[in-house]
Amino acid sequence: MNEPARFQSLADAVDLLYQRLDGALHVGAPLGLGKPHRLLNALYERAERETQRPLHLYTALSLDPPGAGKGLEGRFIGPFAQRHFGDDFPRLRYVQALKRNSLPAHVEIEEFYLQSGALLNASATQRRYASLNYTHVARALADRGVNAIVQKVAADPSGGTRLSLSCNTDLTFDAIDAIVARGLPRPILIAEVDPQLPWLDGSAAVEANFFDAVVTPPGPYPKLFGLPRQPVSDADYAIGFYASTLVRDGGTLQIGIGTLADALCHALALRHTDNAAYLQVIAALGVGSQAEAAPLGQTASSEVDLVADRNAKAPVAPLGPFSVGLFGCSEMINEGFRRLVEVGVIKRKVVDDLEVMRRVHDGDASSEDLARLEREGEFLQGGFYLGSPDFYQWLRHLPDDQRRGISMRRISEVNELYGGNETLERLQRRDARFFNSCMMATALGAAVSDTLDDGRVVSGVGGQYNFVAMAHALPNARSVLMLRASRESGGEVRSNVVWNYAQTTIPRHLRDIYITEYGIADLRGKTDEDCIRAMAAVADSRFIAGLLSTAMDSGKLPRFVPRVSTHNNPERLRETLAPFRRDGTLPDYPLGSDFDEVEQRLIKGLGWLKANTATKGTKIKTVLRALFAPASQDHEALQRMGLEQPSGLGERVEAKLVALGLQESAAH
Repeated sequence: MNEPARFQSLADAVDLLYQRLDGALHVGAPLGLGKPHRLLNALYERAERETQRPLHLYTALSLDPPGAGKGLEGRFIGPFAQRHFGDDFPRLRYVQALKRNSLPAHVEIEEFYLQSGALLNASATQRRYASLNYTHVARALADRGVNAIVQKVAADPSGGTRLSLSCNTDLTFDAIDAIVARGLPRPILIAEVDPQLPWLDGSAAVEANFFDAVVTPPGPYPKLFGLPRQPVSDADYAIGFYASTLVRDGGTLQIGIGTLADALCHALALRHTDNAAYLQVIAALGVGSQAEAAPLGQTASSEVDLVADRNAKAPVAPLGPFSVGLFGCSEMINEGFRRLVEVGVIKRKVVDDLEVMRRVHDGDASSEDLARLEREGEFLQGGFYLGSPDFYQWLRHLPDDQRRGISMRRISEVNELYGGNETLERLQRRDARFFNSCMMATALGAAVSDTLDDGRVVSGVGGQYNFVAMAHALPNARSVLMLRASRESGGEVRSNVVWNYAQTTIPRHLRDIYITEYGIADLRGKTDEDCIRAMAAVADSRFIAGLLSTAMDSGKLPRFVPRVSTHNNPERLRETLAPFRRDGTLPDYPLGSDFDEVEQRLIKGLGWLKANTATKGTKIKTVLRALFAPASQDHEALQRMGLEQPSGLGERVEAKLVALGLQESAAH
């Protein structure tokens, strides 16, 4: 292959695309961190001028920092976003156009996964969303006739000529192979070098001539997009600790992203590093203390039986520290995996050698096999990574032995068994636990993870279906979907365990394990009646009777009069976990925080205000309370909000509201 063209100018790289391609540009770009924002902005600016050349961009997860907004939220977010993302962060111009519903007619953006909730009102995005399993995206790119791919890469820190796909090996290789297999020309590949991007070697590294062009824009270089780490709630912690009881030593772990995953990783780390404290939390949550319940409807006190049935027969593992450790195999590597590597939970190594893995599985590994595992083995495989600035710093400074143990791979290798060396992957992925989150679940076991009932897409299917299906294909594997039992919106509390929903992501015939903050519902292989019973047992008490009544009206349960218990409620959960909150066992930010101490106090206070101003009535009540509340002594917080010396009636009311929120949140 020829040496790539090299540019410093982004415009020159765009010129190359326009010169080498005829007609419409069908451009693919990685999801998330691997998307070359500066190059894409230069391409979009060129496309705006050249209206006769249609531009079709195929991508996902177009990351956009939060806008400052108005009111108290804007006062908080504005300074944080400026510090965290930097003044020079290159916001994607096409995303801003999508949010304004002003995308030019000759430009089309097609995404298969969206930044959660960010584009609900972007009509072009909703029309051009492609509902695809992650493993089907490469095939779809070939169907679209993609003729160019642009990607952010890392340069070899040792001074070599190779480049690393680093954060996004997920689709590039698969897409090229699918396009060429279709008989189409190999797409033009353009790399944008970002010195901020951590270098990862192995299967992530390629020779420079893998690309047709390499552009290295001059500095200064903006910060990488860092996901702000959010506080973990009581509900999140309960879900995470229940989930941690299902993980077996020597097994395989996949996790998603968000505070539920953070809570799970904290629980696994605590189980390993302070097992006594871990077991105290587990005991408080009641794992293992429930007796097997009588069949639903057998007695007039069936609701009591439902509560007793929480976690019954759940596949709880031995709960000691990890001796063998876990093998991480997840489409996304994130903050939680960092913690589990650091504390020694993620440490079970695998090699891509069938005979060695077979001997290890059978307990017949030789000393040479074990030495090879130690020398060459990988303990963490992923398709892409995304996290906080601290996470990127960790990747940059990994010791060589740990860096060798992390392998970035094709999504077709990570997210499915078929098409590669299935026998080898089955041996590597023993006792797999696939943890993902969903928005809602039906009483019959279907999951709602990505789309609202009116068809608007919140996020996307991503790899969730892949992992659910894999859990049913692998021996001794389980799919675990985690969700909060209820949600509050507009001052109204609603159940997330529903009878049915217009849109579902996971069909009920693939039902397995669901976890809410009230327990574990094991649905695998169960009848509809037993599934309803299990899901009702982990629902919010305020909605159980209605759920059961609907099931009876639908002929799925026998007629009976349940006695409603108040066991499953947020207040009782808060009381249960309060001692562990106070002693530091369950910190607000278990994986570290991107907010300073003052901002952490403000997040609690503003959260209280949001919950207590959700309706017109509660808003009036809260404002009146604030006006007559004593002045806040938290001068740092008021100064951070620009309200220490308010001017005008509006600012004085805002200062009073912040003071009340700080006071009330501190009391709880």
